[in-house]
Amino acid sequence: MAELTGVGIGLGVAQGPVARIADPLPAPDKTASAQAPDAEKARFRTAVDAVARELESRGARAGGTAQDVLEAQAMMAEDPELADQVDERIDAGYTAEWSVVDAFAAFRDLLTEAGGYLGERAADLDDVAQRVLAQLRGVAAPGLPEPGHPYVLVARDLAPADTALLDLDLVLAVVTSDGGPTSHTAILAREKGITAIVGVSGAASLVDGETVIVDAETGTVITSPSETELEKAAAKARARRAAAAAPLSAGALADGTAVPLLANLGSPAGAAEAVAKGAEGVGLFRTEFLFLSADTAPSVAEQQAAYTQLLEAFPGRKVVVRALDAGADKPLSFLNDSEEENPALGVRGIRALRASEQILRDQLTALAAADAVTDADLWVMAPMVATVEETEYFTAIVHEHGLKTAGVMIETPAAALIADRVLARTEFASIGTNDLTQYTMAADRLLGSVADLQSPWHPAVLSLIGSVGSAGAELAKPVGICGEAAADPLLAVVLVGLGATSLSMAPSALADVRASLTRYTLDDARRIAAAALAASDAAGARAAARAAAEKENQS
Repeated sequence: MAELTGVGIGLGVAQGPVARIADPLPAPDKTASAQAPDAEKARFRTAVDAVARELESRGARAGGTAQDVLEAQAMMAEDPELADQVDERIDAGYTAEWSVVDAFAAFRDLLTEAGGYLGERAADLDDVAQRVLAQLRGVAAPGLPEPGHPYVLVARDLAPADTALLDLDLVLAVVTSDGGPTSHTAILAREKGITAIVGVSGAASLVDGETVIVDAETGTVITSPSETELEKAAAKARARRAAAAAPLSAGALADGTAVPLLANLGSPAGAAEAVAKGAEGVGLFRTEFLFLSADTAPSVAEQQAAYTQLLEAFPGRKVVVRALDAGADKPLSFLNDSEEENPALGVRGIRALRASEQILRDQLTALAAADAVTDADLWVMAPMVATVEETEYFTAIVHEHGLKTAGVMIETPAAALIADRVLARTEFASIGTNDLTQYTMAADRLLGSVADLQSPWHPAVLSLIGSVGSAGAELAKPVGICGEAAADPLLAVVLVGLGATSLSMAPSALADVRASLTRYTLDDARRIAAAALAASDAAGARAAARAAAEKENQS
């Protein structure tokens, strides 16, 4: 028996035989075409169109975050600049197959060099290239295995198109050698409630057919398990299913300390599922869905209709709406389309809104109108705040529009370090752990080459979260968590121990986090958090927290 480790997603545990994703199609030789260039170009465009439509169809069937990812891939496949690069190679006399592979590889290198959001998309481009090549050859694109029985899926990483349509009756768990807790694989696995461990060193050694245990709670993959280990894992899985089937209850610690569990939503369409899974409200409503696919900002009436639909789903409950967060990886031509050397450090979030204040005013007008005709408890927060002055500006303009509860997102170290002064000027704070980790560690959260630095478990990140929590306690101001960190069941306990008063996550993570919180008192959570803070790195913090948690469970 051997044990491989990685980053677990959720609390799931599964066992079964390994099935690996097929190797990529072999690259074509650089040979001259026997057809005229126009014929080769026609073949290429037919293949690209088929791939793009297939990606869009998969996205429509999958819905949610997966649909956004796959539609972005479809747009990538039909990128005019990329098509021009393929045409140049075909005009030089080469086959469409070789031209596609060579042009896509060159484009991939450019994306990798660009880094940031574009760098992360390089891996998605590889998948598109394989699909176009398969269309040209008239063969099936490499993808999910079909062993004819349930299996543990093992891969270097999963293409979004494959993750989006995983058959949950067949895929028992997912194990990848690449990726971190904010990778597409992790995010989509969390959204679908799939047992998954990412970043597993040694995953390449797993072979088809061998039985493994995948324990996301401990982040371990056990190979060649004994019968005793298999039964223990089965019992753990049964207990988790029983807990998930139990009547829904409010989030709370073992001593009765309330910890409201809220949902992160990207559109009103997800509200029903969130309520069904026990969300006590919304901790982060992303409004970008109204803006990202438009050439002009949506009207006040269009926005009001969407906000009203959302608020109606949560009568009497808290709904936290984030003002438009654009810039960086979400540029908008009507808000900020200027070229920036480093857009993650440029005009984004509250900075972009202040530069185009009418867009912010229209959004607040629409929110106030929706609030007036619904019974939800509406809170509005500003993205990417870094200064006290920005806090004062946003709080004032929210109140000016008749909205009673204004707050800010703590996503920069600057805001975390002066959280006492920030919270003194507004009603609440919500910590976005994804960006806070990125800026604290100087590691782009969308860049796979620095994925090992993108962990909210790092003591530097936890220390900043603790500073915000302490400021909130001192001023009696709520401090929520709405980044991916809140969906990690053990890290959720640490966050509460650091002063978080509510946790917001993908609806599929609610049951696991609710179950995790019930194991510990507030004093336990503080001791577990202290153990994590005392570590030297992210892996050490996670291990220290797990050891402290096990000690508390035994006492």
